[in-house]
Amino acid sequence: MHLCKKAQHVASDLVLPAGVDSGTGRILAGRSLRGFCDGYVAVILPVYLLALGYGQLEVGLIGSATLFGSALATIAVGAIGPKRPLRRMLIWAAVLMTATGVGFASLSSWWPLLLIALVGTLNPSSGDVSLFLPLEQSRLAELATAEARTAIFARYSLAGALSAAIGAFAAAVPAWLVSRAGLEMLTALRIMFLAYALAGAILCWLYRGLPQCGQSDSSARVSLGPSRRVVTRLALLFSVDAFAGGLVVNSLLSLWLLQRFGLSLGITAQFFFWTGLLSATSQLVAVPLSRKVGLLNTMVFTHIPSSLCLIGAALCSSVWATLTLLLIRSALSQMDVPTRTAYVMSVVTPPERPAAASFTAVPRSLAATIGPMLAGAMMASGYAGVPLVACGVLKITYDLTLLRAFRRVKLVQ
Repeated sequence: MHLCKKAQHVASDLVLPAGVDSGTGRILAGRSLRGFCDGYVAVILPVYLLALGYGQLEVGLIGSATLFGSALATIAVGAIGPKRPLRRMLIWAAVLMTATGVGFASLSSWWPLLLIALVGTLNPSSGDVSLFLPLEQSRLAELATAEARTAIFARYSLAGALSAAIGAFAAAVPAWLVSRAGLEMLTALRIMFLAYALAGAILCWLYRGLPQCGQSDSSARVSLGPSRRVVTRLALLFSVDAFAGGLVVNSLLSLWLLQRFGLSLGITAQFFFWTGLLSATSQLVAVPLSRKVGLLNTMVFTHIPSSLCLIGAALCSSVWATLTLLLIRSALSQMDVPTRTAYVMSVVTPPERPAAASFTAVPRSLAATIGPMLAGAMMASGYAGVPLVACGVLKITYDLTLLRAFRRVKLVQ
């Protein structure tokens, strides 16, 4: 009987609650499609740049440029997004995604590629760092009660994580095209970027069906009030976490595995499929776990073991031990994604939520931009494992500081 009730409880977390409009369904579908594309792009991006004749430093610079561009786009969304319909903003983003795919598929010169990385929508990391994020988060927060909010964000994160895992598996397609269709690897990789452009066109069609009500109805809701101090402290801490994560974005982790252990693109794609699958599953577990131990404890006490696994992986000489530790890390490291978002929405008043989403997202995005460039430079200098160790140490420091600073803060609900 107890197991049956538990199964029903978990199943309820997978189904959208009654009263959620069709616009939310379209947002989740769009998140899934973008996650699929992000999943394979993060794996093939370093392979593509190496095939064009660039090195580890250039891979890091491209990663930093994409994250910096996302940060600038997030700032723009925070400034003009609340005064524009959500549908129009998402359509603009989808058009930009199409242009990004076409540009990367057709160009080979360094400066044009760097420019496209800066203004485009490529994502070298495992999470969503796009301009979609603040608008979608504030909209989802409005649809949920305090009790259901974590589950809503878990569904949103789950949609992206599952599709990203499948997308990572699709990163093996270029190798398949080379062996079965006789294409050159560079040509096969360009096809994947054209597929990315096609996904942007599909998103454009999908978001055109969003209802007009998917827009902010008051420009007064974009400012922080009584929660400003709490949100500022959270934004600063989240920036440390984001900077650390930028040292080990998926594209650089893929490059590290390819070069340190000589893994093939196919095996690397399978590995990132399983890491993505574990991350997605862990975000489901985060919902019932946060109900038992609280949002903050879930964030901290799942994050620290994952960081220790990352440090251990950097120090291992065995490929199987390294992959095992990284898989364990994946099963723990993303539990803080839905809980972190729900926590931010729970410590501010409802009118402050859109501003809080943007105010915490922008510093995270900016802090993450530095990491890939530094990691690429360290890898090019022969210190390939240092970014992994630095990431783990910084994240543990962040977790302990977060717990100490906010363990007595009461939730607004």
